[in-house]
This record gives sequence, C-alpha cells and structure tokens, in this order.
Amino acid sequence: MKSNSSLNPLYFQFTLFADFGPLRYLFFSLCLLLYVTIISANVVIILTVCLEKSLHQPMYIFICCLSFNSLYGSAGFFPRFLMDILSDTHLILRPLCFIQIYIVYTYVGEELTLLSVMAYDRFVAICQPLHYHSKITFWMVCRLVIFAVLYPAFVVGFLVYLATQLPLCGNKMRRLFCTNWPVVKLSCVDTTLNNIGGQLLTMISIFIPVFFVLYTYLRILLVCRRQSAEFRGKALQTLLPHILTFLNYSFTLFCELSLTRFEADKMSPIITIVLSLEYLIIPPIINPLVYGLNLPQIKEGIIRILKKCPSAKL
Repeated sequence: MKSNSSLNPLYFQFTLFADFGPLRYLFFSLCLLLYVTIISANVVIILTVCLEKSLHQPMYIFICCLSFNSLYGSAGFFPRFLMDILSDTHLILRPLCFIQIYIVYTYVGEELTLLSVMAYDRFVAICQPLHYHSKITFWMVCRLVIFAVLYPAFVVGFLVYLATQLPLCGNKMRRLFCTNWPVVKLSCVDTTLNNIGGQLLTMISIFIPVFFVLYTYLRILLVCRRQSAEFRGKALQTLLPHILTFLNYSFTLFCELSLTRFEADKMSPIITIVLSLEYLIIPPIINPLVYGLNLPQIKEGIIRILKKCPSAKL
C-alpha cells in the first residue's frame, strides 16, 4: 500500500491489534456479549422512564438522556471494533475515521454536559426546594437537554474540522479506534493551531464542566450538613447515584487524557488498550446499573414493567 508515502492517505491503519489466531473468536464473542449487555441495560432504563408516568420528572428525563448518549457512543465504537477483531487487515477509510472521532468525542462532551445539567437539577432540588418547580420547568428541561447536545456537537465539530484540513504524511495509528491527537501527529505541517485549539476546547468542554459539577456537589453537601438527619438521608439517596456516575466517568476520562498526554508508542500495549477503552466501556455499562439499583423509583418501575410482560408470567 502506498499511502504512507503520499499526502492525505485514503486509509488509516490501526497497529495495536495483534494476531491471536483462533482466540479472536473468543474475544469477539466476549466483546459482542458486552455490547449486547450495554444495549440491553440502557434500553431498559430508557423504556422504564418512558413508560412509567411517575418517572416523567426532570431527574429521570436526564438519566434517560444519559442512557441515550451511552447507546450513541457505543454505536460509534463497538460495531467497527468487532469487525476489526475478526479482520486480518485493520484499515479504516479516512472519512469514516473522522466520523468515528466526531461520534466518540461528542459522546464524551455530551456525557459531561449531561452530568453538569443533572448536578444543577439536584442543586436546585436540594438547596432551593421551594423554587424547584418554578425554575426546572418543562421548557427549562428542554433547553438544558438541547444545550447538553448542541454545545459539544459544535465544539467537537470545530476540532474535527481543523484535523481534516491537515495534510498527512502517514497512516499508522497505535490505537484500536480513531482519536484526534494520533491523526494530528501524522501531519506533515506545523500543528500549533491544532494544539492550541485542542487544549482550549479541552479546557472548555472537559475541565469547566468537571469543576462545575464538583462545586455544585460541594454546595449540596454543605447544605445537607446543616439539615436534619432525615433530610440528609433523602438528599443523599438521590445524590449518591449521581456522585458515583460522576466519579466513575471522571476516572475513565482521566485515563484517556493520560494516554493522550504521554507517548502511547512508549507504553505497554496492554496499558494503552486499557486506558483507551475504559471511558467507552465502563460508563455505558455501569451507569444503568447504578441508577437501576440505587434509585428505588427506577427499580420499582423496572419491576412493574417486567410484571406486565407476557413472557414474565410464563
């Protein structure tokens, strides 16, 4: 293939895949099972929130959006990844690579903006309960969801646009899927603008939401300290799943940022694989379990839906 010696290769090659022979079918089966589990768990949360009228409240609507985002991010990664496990040549067309970058990065951004919106919702509910229904109205929920979706879409779109304009002198990436920085590193020209733009957009779309969520939860915990034990118990019951989800996602995202910061070529392939896959695999499967097991309303809604299913009566 001559793409390595020409500008703007038509394909990118993932070099992190190894030849496991017949074991590839075992890995494929395990990853397919994981993907099916992610789809099933998140669809259960979505259907429960949609079908149960008692869950047609802002907090559960945001949880439903979080599950939709998990399905979106997983769809941008798993189908292609499953194909590569069985394939002998791990090539991806240049346009498809940038599409995957866009999907994965918007998934990351939307996860953070949704967690920020959920933190604001809990802040108003716990710290300003008398004003909750006047502030968190149906139209406010719609505006918050639209913001959570469109803001990362435009930010990531600009970042990907900058990458698409770079002339590239290579096509080999030490990754299992397409990410922005490895593509930028293949450029034949100066990438200062991309570096500055990437760092600025990372600050805007990652660190600001993270600090906002931390600040909001800190304010909530300070308010809970001054309240009765019963108030603290009820507040923490609804807050705990959000905190667990936020900590889980922050940890997995930190792993991805660490991989971007350090040279992947100098790291063990196992470490590179683990760091690059955590934020695409762990949150989509953990989030529905956290909300399904820790929020009694969702748990009860799931049980009621299962009881209504004809197959459950057999």
